[in-house]
Amino acid sequence: MSQVARPRPLKEAARITQMLDTVLGADRFDQAPVDIATLAMEYSTNVAPNGPIHEVVEQDIPGCVGALVCSDSQPRQWAIMYNVGQSEGRRAYTIGHEFGHFVLHRDLIETDPSYDLAIYCDEEAVTQRDGLGIEQEADAFAAALLMPLHDFRSQLPAKARPDFEKLGELATRYGVSLTAAVLRWLEYTETRAMLVVSNEGFAHWAKPSKAALRSGRYIRTKNEVYELPALATAVTRGFTNETKAGIQQDSGVWFPEPVVEMCLRSDRYDQELTLLHFESNGPWHQEEEEISDSFDRFMES
Repeated sequence: MSQVARPRPLKEAARITQMLDTVLGADRFDQAPVDIATLAMEYSTNVAPNGPIHEVVEQDIPGCVGALVCSDSQPRQWAIMYNVGQSEGRRAYTIGHEFGHFVLHRDLIETDPSYDLAIYCDEEAVTQRDGLGIEQEADAFAAALLMPLHDFRSQLPAKARPDFEKLGELATRYGVSLTAAVLRWLEYTETRAMLVVSNEGFAHWAKPSKAALRSGRYIRTKNEVYELPALATAVTRGFTNETKAGIQQDSGVWFPEPVVEMCLRSDRYDQELTLLHFESNGPWHQEEEEISDSFDRFMES
């Protein structure tokens, strides 16, 4: 008996993107971002008329960012929930992530008793884009659907070194949070760069570009405490237009090489975003085998 192939996140996102490009035009992002809540309900009605998403609703779900749940009775009715207090951009990405679970994993969630007819997703899986397994698949789907790579790259070439102003423009273009836009750029940039999210002088989490990781530039935050450098703007709290646009930090402050540091604070989420740009041809501290191992761990973590 042949096994039914599981939907693939990038293929499914590309299928919907192509449909939207055909209906709305390839330049649709010049007009507006994806209306992800409306898309989720209309698309699900077409592909699963006996079990569509019937509502996208805000709920108080402590400890979670979003959830996809379905009814106990037949025919199934599905709902996407997003936690209270999310900005418009974060809300869109959360809905996109849960829509990804519907497109990719609804059969699994419905039939596997361990899910109990629902999946609840935390900040690590959605906001940080650091989940595993089906969380990683839903995340890849959401990023590809909300920020198609062909359009993103046309706005920001792979060799560019953007500041927060440019990345903020892209966040507005795609209707997502600044963090989501930065993480999308880090996926494909050929430059060495890193995002550090922190509060009270400690890194909450950090994400390097592939080029940065391969040159040994990363910060461990899983099960480890990383105290920010004393001269980091997030520590000195000198939040100005100058530090947001970028200041030079000498070798030894962050790493054994100088970096351009850009930092801004979000009072809403009580955290600082620091973007580090390294020189393009930095030192390579690891042998090829070690680099491969580190990169594999990064991709698996």
